[in-house]
Amino acid sequence: MLLRLDTTDSRPLHEQVAGAIRRAIAEGECVPGDRLPPARDLSAVLGVNANTVLRGLRALRDEGVLEFRRGRGVTVAEAADQRAQLLERARQLVADAAHLGYGRNDLIEMIRGLS
Repeated sequence: MLLRLDTTDSRPLHEQVAGAIRRAIAEGECVPGDRLPPARDLSAVLGVNANTVLRGLRALRDEGVLEFRRGRGVTVAEAADQRAQLLERARQLVADAAHLGYGRNDLIEMIRGLS
């Protein structure tokens, strides 16, 4: 798995780590059941603190994209590729709406109007 962070990105580093892993899953570099390298190894490759990597991994666990298993490390959850794609599309929708001057509440009302 080849991960890179964008030094010009203004987002916090843990969000960039989570985004890079989401992207790897969405692009098929990691598939459900795959084991991720240890946080210490990822931090060395990315050039960030191990706690930063762990924070990104925890966020992905909370989203249901990753599973933490004692003695087995961190693995990609079943159906994570679909969830990761949907979450990435939702994030892009929020960003596009903000670019057009719509807030989150406006976007929520638009989505409710679709049902």
